Amino acid sequence: MPVTAAVRERCRSLLPPGEELHYVFPVTLVGSGGVAHYIVVVTGLSVTVMATKVFSHNEPAVVWARYPRRTRLGPVRPGEGPTIRLGDTVFEVDDEYVAVVGAADTEAFSPGDLPKDPLPDL
Repeated sequence: MPVTAAVRERCRSLLPPGEELHYVFPVTLVGSGGVAHYIVVVTGLSVTVMATKVFSHNEPAVVWARYPRRTRLGPVRPGEGPTIRLGDTVFEVDDEYVAVVGAADTEAFSPGDLPKDPLPDL
């Protein structure tokens, strides 16, 4: 399920002015027993990890880490749950967001491989 417009707007409010959201997806800290939730926000300038509120894993509360946009998110590592590594931290990604991780990396490292926008005027 895509991240809601309300969550995207809250993420946008935690970013520096002028940064445009390209990709947003939730992750869980590996080894936390599924209780430490974060949201990864990819913009044209950065990869930002936002910690969520304790009782609302869909509501970002604070910027937890920031990486340059040239930070590779993948490859997604298979296992009990697919994982990505950002810095020294490993996060689990829901299966439905694995394609988002791939698209974000493709945009940064081989943009010629992305399909053309079928509806560029929307």
